Amino acid sequence: MSRPVVPTRRSFLLATAAGAALGLAATPATAGSRPFGRYGSPRARRTPATLYVDPYGRGDFTSVQAAVTAATGPGWTLVLAPGTYRETVTVDSTRTGTTWIGAAEDPRATVIVYDNAAGTPRPDGSGTHGTSGSATTTVAADGFTAHRITFANDWLRADHPEYTGTQAVAIKVQGDRCAFHHCRFLGHQDTLYADTRDLTHFARQYYAHCYAEGDVDFVFGRATAVYDRCHFRTLVRTDLAAPPYGFVFAPSTAGANPRGYLVTDSRISSEAPDGFYKLARPWVPSSDPTARPMLTVRETRLGAGLDAVAPYANMRDAHPWQEQRFREYRNTGPGAAVTDPANRPQLTRAEATAHTRAAHLGDWRPYARP
Repeated sequence: MSRPVVPTRRSFLLATAAGAALGLAATPATAGSRPFGRYGSPRARRTPATLYVDPYGRGDFTSVQAAVTAATGPGWTLVLAPGTYRETVTVDSTRTGTTWIGAAEDPRATVIVYDNAAGTPRPDGSGTHGTSGSATTTVAADGFTAHRITFANDWLRADHPEYTGTQAVAIKVQGDRCAFHHCRFLGHQDTLYADTRDLTHFARQYYAHCYAEGDVDFVFGRATAVYDRCHFRTLVRTDLAAPPYGFVFAPSTAGANPRGYLVTDSRISSEAPDGFYKLARPWVPSSDPTARPMLTVRETRLGAGLDAVAPYANMRDAHPWQEQRFREYRNTGPGAAVTDPANRPQLTRAEATAHTRAAHLGDWRPYARP
C-alpha cells in the first residue's frame, strides 16, 4: 500500500518563524507595530498584573519562562506576541489563577515548542527525562487558562532510532479548573497529558474548540477532562507498515474518581489509511493498579481512520478494556459504525444525562458566558 508523503512535525514548525508549512501563520520579526494587538503593551499596561512577552524584544520579556518566573503569586496575565518560543516552561503550583493569552487571533501564530523525549538524556547526566520530564510545558497550578496558543513537541523518532523512550509531551496539565480555549497541541506520542498532581486530586480540565494531533496515546492521563467541540487528528507513521498505528485516547482515571474523559460534539479525522487507528486503550499505570480508566465519546464524528470493528484494545492483558468505563453515545461517521455491539458499548438515553459537561465539571462552569 502506498502512503502519502507528509512533512515532518519539525519541518512544519521550522519552515518559517511560526511554521507556514503547516498553515501556521508566519510572524516575521519586523512585522506589526502592535505585537500585542488589543491587549495593551508595556507602555499601556492592561492591568498592573499583566506582563508582555515577545521574542523580538518588544515586551517585558523575550521568553515565556522568564515571565512566569517574574509573576510570583496568583492572578497574573501573560500576553504572548506572535512568534516561536523554543523553550520549556513550568508553571508551579503556587502560581494559581494565571491566564496566558496569544495576542494573535490565530493560535497557529503563537507557538511554544521544544524537542525533549522520554529517552532524551538530562543535561546533568542523571538519566533520561522520562515521560513527564519530556513536556515542553508543564502546568501544576490550579486555575490556569490559555487562549489561542499552540503547545508543541517536535521531537521525531526518525532522528533517534536508538531511543526506546519515544514519548514526547507537548503539555502536561495537573491543575484543577484549568481551561484551554482555541488552543492547539502538536506532537506524536503522548502529545496532551491531561493529568492530576496526585491520585487523590481529581483535577477538572476543560478544552474547548481545541485541536490535538499525534499517533500513540496522544491524549492521556487521569484528569477529569471535557473536550468540547474539539478536533483530534491521527498522523501517518513511516516506521510501521501495518495497523494499528496507535490510539487517540489512553485515560488512566483513578478508580475512586466517578468522572474521567468526556469527548462531546467533536470530531476525529486522520492522515493515515482507513482503519489504521484505535479510538482508545486503557492505561492502568504501575503506580495505580486500581485505576479504572473512563472515556465517554458522544455526539462526535468518527472518521474512517478509526477501526470501527474493534475500536478499543488492551494496553496490558491484565486490565482488559471491557472491564473499564468506556462508553459511546450517538456518534456519527464511518468510524462509528456498529458491526459488533460487544465492541461498541453504548449509553442509553437515560444514562447519557449523567455524561455531560455540567456533570463532569460540577460547580465550575468555564463554558458559560457571562
